[in-house]
Amino acid sequence: MLVMNMVVMVAAHKPYWMPQDAVYHPVLVGACGKTAPVGWLRDDTGDNISGHNQTFCELTGHYWMWKNVNADIYGLCHYRRYFSRAFPSGKKRSRILSGNQLYRRMQDCDVLLPKKRHYWIETNYTQYVHAHHEEDLRATREILSEKYPDYLSAWDLVMQRRSGHRFNMFLMRREVFMDYSRWLFEILFELEHRLDISKYSFYDRRVFGFIGERLLDVWLTQQSLAYRECPIVNLEPQHWIKKINSFLKRKYCSS
Repeated sequence: MLVMNMVVMVAAHKPYWMPQDAVYHPVLVGACGKTAPVGWLRDDTGDNISGHNQTFCELTGHYWMWKNVNADIYGLCHYRRYFSRAFPSGKKRSRILSGNQLYRRMQDCDVLLPKKRHYWIETNYTQYVHAHHEEDLRATREILSEKYPDYLSAWDLVMQRRSGHRFNMFLMRREVFMDYSRWLFEILFELEHRLDISKYSFYDRRVFGFIGERLLDVWLTQQSLAYRECPIVNLEPQHWIKKINSFLKRKYCSS
């Protein structure tokens, strides 16, 4: 059991540059059968769902942290994506917030999140449907109606919004993180049981990671928790023109 005051897991599926700040702990996700770089953690030790990485994405790192780490503040980010300064300058790596900077941002809130992604011409619901499979959302709402009916109004509200927190990135205080993790994985494991993804594309098989992103805002809305938003820095180009073209093709070709 890893014991720390604040720990930020950096989920990575391959060797990659990592921040040297002691608060960041690289974890090899989907680690089964792989060799981790020296000093990295693995998501296939202890209580784990490492073998589900192709469908849960970085959430296998979230699960491993939940079950195998004891901390006061828990964080998760991506090997190419980190919390950043509000007014960035200099090289991308230099913009990444240090452990001390992250700790200060947690002093007046329970949760730290990346700034919302805005869709403008889409709701969260229609954006998902044009990008993935509508059945994913239908099945998730059905599970909520059975297990957490008091969350249905929050689900419906979030689905009609035109923005949301993405990337499964966060910092959370211990109590909040434990409550959220129990709730999240109970729903996702039931969804995994109900959905037939045998004919999904390799990309759409990441469904439980995608749904996890949407469930975060549902949980935050229902819990009415105080949270702060923070910019992020992407260490690699985002290819926005390609992404926008792909989105428009999905939207109008499926209409």
